[in-house]
Amino acid sequence: MCQAKSSPTPMLPSTKLASDAGKLISDPYTYRSIVGALLYICHTRPDILFSVNRVAQFMHKPCEDHMTDVRLILRYLVGTIDYGLLFTPSDMGVGSVVAFSDVDWGNSLDDQRSTSGYYVYVDNYLVAWSFKRHKSVSRSTSEAEYRSVADTMSEILWVNTVLKYMGIHASSSPVVWCDNTSVVSILANPVFHSRSKHVELDVHFVREKVVEQKVQVNYVRAEYQVADGLTKPLSKTYFQDFRRKMSAHSIRTLLLEKGGGSRGNVEQ
Repeated sequence: MCQAKSSPTPMLPSTKLASDAGKLISDPYTYRSIVGALLYICHTRPDILFSVNRVAQFMHKPCEDHMTDVRLILRYLVGTIDYGLLFTPSDMGVGSVVAFSDVDWGNSLDDQRSTSGYYVYVDNYLVAWSFKRHKSVSRSTSEAEYRSVADTMSEILWVNTVLKYMGIHASSSPVVWCDNTSVVSILANPVFHSRSKHVELDVHFVREKVVEQKVQVNYVRAEYQVADGLTKPLSKTYFQDFRRKMSAHSIRTLLLEKGGGSRGNVEQ
């Protein structure tokens, strides 16, 4: 695939994978080997996290459509082989710890389970991320969102604790941004009803931290939801914006912009 034509995104926006997506492939070992390698790449390339996790769900019985999507991920990596997360030193200390939480309710065609994802930033630098499928079916979008925010809350508190152990103190309380108004509303006014009674433990956990002023939970409009690319495939324009917001950049481009030499020198 090294000479293959590059793809602008790792997955097409219209992709809806299911367990019976075409004929079974004749060589499942190759599929499992490639996807296994891609899972390791996700440790440094969170931009492919969603697409890789989707194809990894069919390792037990890969079909032709699944293999087509794996090839698309490889084509995307061919064109972005020099991309990575950018971190630069700062003398200003840590200004803020911020997380974005998002969920796609009941998006699985096989079992109707939801998927959720989050990003955690220290200042403007991405330090933690996650994408996972829920263990049970959520009966409403509110239930799925509460579970996602609770997972994000645990991660952001852990990051904040690690910073304190290092002697680094943020200038403000950590903030979790989500694009569901019911989450923010119930945390402000804990009145439980039919949409939230199944997730009261998650709500109580999150609200306890909010009341203690350890974390804030705020609403963000969907178009500014950074974690959107962790729960669904995006079009080229939205995906490039999503990748930029996670501080993923081309090393070659950065070196050229900073006068690192000619294109030939950068290639070397």
